Amino acid sequence: MKILFLCTGNSCRSILSEVLFNNRAPAGWKAFSAGSKPSGIVHPFTLKTLENLGLSTEGLFSKHIDDCEQYQPDVVITVCDQAAQEACPLYLGAAIKAHWGLSDPSHLNLPEIEKLQEFQKTIDHINRRLDVLFSLDVKQLPRAELIAEINKISNIG
Repeated sequence: MKILFLCTGNSCRSILSEVLFNNRAPAGWKAFSAGSKPSGIVHPFTLKTLENLGLSTEGLFSKHIDDCEQYQPDVVITVCDQAAQEACPLYLGAAIKAHWGLSDPSHLNLPEIEKLQEFQKTIDHINRRLDVLFSLDVKQLPRAELIAEINKISNIG
């Protein structure tokens, strides 16, 4: 299963989701991330948070959704409110779409230690959702049920 995490800037929440997913994914599952209006950089606190967790940041970059056509994702998950309101490119037409809104820690005006704590809260939030996603028997669920289950994950805080 291929997942595309989509956000506006592709510098924080979608990148965190991509890395956490790929670090934990079952064999044959892969995640990518992109933005509708990419910032062009991965937020420094995103990199620092991932490195503090011992996760690789090699090869991470902020990319536009149009650069992702070759991935042909099975599921597209928007992780910020702005991206949820935007139309997906035509090549994503067959993909399951879900919105898992997350608060953006990158815009908080806090001292570094507190800001890193907010990034960690975002990590924890993503991981709770991934726990449920990875527990789904995606091969056995009919498509309509799979769509419903993936969308219900947005209710996990």
